[in-house]
Amino acid sequence: MPQLEVDGAALTYDDEGPREGDGVPLVFIHGWTADRHRWDHQVEHFARKRRVVRLDLRGHGESDGSGRSTVAELAGDVLAVLDHLELDRFVLVGHSMGGMIAQTLTLDHPERVERLVLVNSISRMTYSRGRGLLMAVSTLVPFKLFVAANIQRAFAPGYPREKIREYVGASAGTPREVVMTCYGAMRSFDVLDRLGEISTPTLLVHGYHDVQLPVSQMLRMAKAYPDAVVRIVDAGHELPVEKPAELTALVDRFVTDQP
Repeated sequence: MPQLEVDGAALTYDDEGPREGDGVPLVFIHGWTADRHRWDHQVEHFARKRRVVRLDLRGHGESDGSGRSTVAELAGDVLAVLDHLELDRFVLVGHSMGGMIAQTLTLDHPERVERLVLVNSISRMTYSRGRGLLMAVSTLVPFKLFVAANIQRAFAPGYPREKIREYVGASAGTPREVVMTCYGAMRSFDVLDRLGEISTPTLLVHGYHDVQLPVSQMLRMAKAYPDAVVRIVDAGHELPVEKPAELTALVDRFVTDQP
């Protein structure tokens, strides 16, 4: 379990797959209150044939450290790991907050990003009425209840309750300060007016039943991308674990130029 010290935090990462594999490395970035294991299915598939990197963001999973107040700072942590691994060019795959980080890295370093995959992510944070109310009362309810309410809403109807409880427990293990600071970073995130600068081929994959970041917001973002492919899947917000094989297949086709 390698780690890299970045600004007082030990960031845990995985670096797997053949160094001289098919195509440039894939870099997977997880979302808010999650960890690098959200990508287990995708990493297992791709690491057979190409280099794959994933990490636990600061304060998440097996990484320590306090939260970051901006998405740009979170992107700086990811870039530090990629520079440490001497990865000059890569494909970025980001889920939710991880997609915000991936967009930031692409805008700041377009020459390094060969392709961009955004999963259940948006370019300007706009909450639904229900989510906005939940966040507004977040300081008035017990932290674990707040986390549970958010995570339970993230899955499409019919997803196994026992699995949801596992993810609720894992998310509740993220320190409150990290959860709320990263929430503030997402709330202030807005690159919608800059998307025309991203000429990188982009795949936008979204769950039809996503109530956290509704598909309508993603479609608004898609219109601004000069070179984007959109795929909508019968899933909620946690698409990497709700429909892992379907997501893996979509990413595989995109990075290998299959129709």
